Amino acid sequence: MCRTVDLHQAVLARNDENALALRGYLGDRGTVAVNLLSSPGSGKTALLEQLLARAVARGTPAAAVTADLATENDATRLARSGAPVQQILTDGLCHLEAGMLRRRLEGWLPDGTRLLFVENVGNLVCPASYDLGETLRIALASVTEGEDKPVKYPTAFGLAQLVVITKTDIADAVGFDREAFLRGVEQVNPAVPVLETSARTGEGVDALLAHVLRAADGEEAHVPVLARQHERYLHSHDHADGTGPHTHDGDGDGDGGHDDGDGRGPAPGGEHRHDRAPGPAPVPAEARGNAP
Repeated sequence: MCRTVDLHQAVLARNDENALALRGYLGDRGTVAVNLLSSPGSGKTALLEQLLARAVARGTPAAAVTADLATENDATRLARSGAPVQQILTDGLCHLEAGMLRRRLEGWLPDGTRLLFVENVGNLVCPASYDLGETLRIALASVTEGEDKPVKYPTAFGLAQLVVITKTDIADAVGFDREAFLRGVEQVNPAVPVLETSARTGEGVDALLAHVLRAADGEEAHVPVLARQHERYLHSHDHADGTGPHTHDGDGDGDGGHDDGDGRGPAPGGEHRHDRAPGPAPVPAEARGNAP
């Protein structure tokens, strides 16, 4: 059991390093990544199609990467927006990892892309534990999923910088208790912004795009309490290479002081820094649970 936990933590630690490097890579290109997390059937793809179409219509360079266990159906659908789209097939893996995303982006991401939407695998457990180098993390839930979704999945909603309710056009028909849902959100993530949307009617889509654009323009995103509680994790934690807790100081080149293939190598003296651009903090073991 201990060896399994150690391996699991090593995988997560490596992902955190890859996410830091990816965040620097995107920052150098002027691209802001938005990580979309939800259960299957939440209406995430339909809403993203609307977002992309509106970004294209207003002349905002936007692209999307969508992840699924199988089929390229979502990529085909999203491409109707006119935005560049790529599909990642995870072959059974229940989440995206930062390294997977970077490999797909390199050589494909169009120059000048301002917004990169990442439609994660439909799952509110595993993806919540993996930083993808995003600037903005959004958790979505539809009115058909029940008012207790946030408290059932406290890590996914607790680390979100924005919560989006989808399919509001059928809220009355399914008896959605809006106030109960909002209480649950407040319980796991106090003061997080909440937007209500409908891809069918267009309600809230412009407001959502405006929120994303403000983040892209540098407006400080909501900092979840869960992320603040683990701030020390950014400054002292064990790495997969067994180096143990250490200080974070280095050359400030945005790659975390590691040689991640950019030719700049680690910071002098082997020390490195985790100066993070806006985005969710890595999640330590006690908050991650048993995510694979």
